[in-house]
Amino acid sequence: MRSARNAGAMLDAINAKIPDLKIHILAPEVETLLGSMGARSSFVLAKGLFLDLGGGSVQMTYLDTTGPSNRAGQGPSYEVLAAKTGRSMPYGAARLTKILESGDENVQAAETSILKASMRQAFQDLLQNHPALNTVSLPGQSELMHDGDGIDIYLCGGGFRGYGSMLMHNDPTQPYPIPSVATYTVSGSYFGQTKKMLQTNDEYEGKIYGMSKRRRAQFPAIVAVVEAVIEAVPKIRSVTFCGGGNREGFLMMKLPRELRESNPLDLIGVPCSAAGGANSGLEDSLQSVMLTLRSALPHANILSVFTLGLGPVFTRKLWDGIGNESGINASVSLHEAVRQDPGCPGLTHLARAILGLTLCARWAPTSKLLPLDRQIRDGFRRLAGTTDLQASFWAHYIGAVAAVMTTVVPAWPRSPRRVIEAIKFRATSDNENTKLKFRLVISLSLRAAEGLDLPALEKLIREAGKDLPDGKIGKTVAVHIEVLNT
Repeated sequence: MRSARNAGAMLDAINAKIPDLKIHILAPEVETLLGSMGARSSFVLAKGLFLDLGGGSVQMTYLDTTGPSNRAGQGPSYEVLAAKTGRSMPYGAARLTKILESGDENVQAAETSILKASMRQAFQDLLQNHPALNTVSLPGQSELMHDGDGIDIYLCGGGFRGYGSMLMHNDPTQPYPIPSVATYTVSGSYFGQTKKMLQTNDEYEGKIYGMSKRRRAQFPAIVAVVEAVIEAVPKIRSVTFCGGGNREGFLMMKLPRELRESNPLDLIGVPCSAAGGANSGLEDSLQSVMLTLRSALPHANILSVFTLGLGPVFTRKLWDGIGNESGINASVSLHEAVRQDPGCPGLTHLARAILGLTLCARWAPTSKLLPLDRQIRDGFRRLAGTTDLQASFWAHYIGAVAAVMTTVVPAWPRSPRRVIEAIKFRATSDNENTKLKFRLVISLSLRAAEGLDLPALEKLIREAGKDLPDGKIGKTVAVHIEVLNT
């Protein structure tokens, strides 16, 4: 609309039909602001390049929600910096499609060359304004991607989401367990397989999930923009597709900053009365349970529900469904991980996979899963494995530790001391072979151990991850339970 030759006539026509409707054409900076904030709305924290591909233009900027000065309100806020330093290029999916369908090879080559040059210049300008662009890293999001170091990219807009849907259609994890391209993350090397994606678009005759006929017709133009991005950015580590856009960005900007920057994962599953701080005892017990569970890990740098910020979500669910058959609860855990709170910031594809695997392991071994549930579980395992090959083992191990703890403490603890006095974990690595083995000591009070089948509890831990398809990606756990005379 900004660059349309007949923009004035279009506005006059709309005004003639609907005189009370006020229309404002966004300046490029404002569109960059709303687009980047809309993309950011899917995440608790975000740091990297943000690109938005619409019908008539593509925007590129850099956004970092983690800077301390931003949190403290010192200097320009991160969203204002993103808007001021962003660049808008007149090469949207619809405009490029017309160029590529024109049949004039000289025009196509010239416009494609200008697009690539504009993208390179936009990236170089951002490097000048944001030196930190070369050092992007967020815990649990992409620093463990197999591509190693590089730049993380976030993509929004219908055109880019179409490319994400094509990547998901070709993803090695099949059937893909999560029915949304929002927060779908791929490695830079897989993102760059443009020729394979074009071939699929040309040859696949069936319906591709998330791709309309119009989007498939625009796909060659979308790939042209993707290839321009790949050529402009020297080393892409990961690419994440975002569900939000200008609309979500506008709504985010209407929220008070304190609310906008809060972490909704901390509140999932909290009773409404407690969410307002009415019951601090619940929070104290929550922290006690999480601290106890984390003490069973041999070191802190493990991709898990805790490093992904899902500790409170996971912990609040540990006693849900007590009394049901364990196979039913395991099934619920897997299916709920797929569908729970769609669009909630922080519940990325990776987060859902790790959460589902860990809760499933808390309830049931493989033998108690139905074939459909195994399919979801296996999809989660493959998804998690693209980020960390040992992620499935740690999910199963933490789930087994939680199963032991909830056996010892069979109901939500009314006070923090209920857990602390009943059970303790102590994990130590085997210094001679730290990659394969560690030791877990479980200390139970005399009262807590009464009537328990201790060998069965040890077996839960020892068998963690034994059913993984590749035994090399697990670890051997030497477990010992001691009963304290207290």
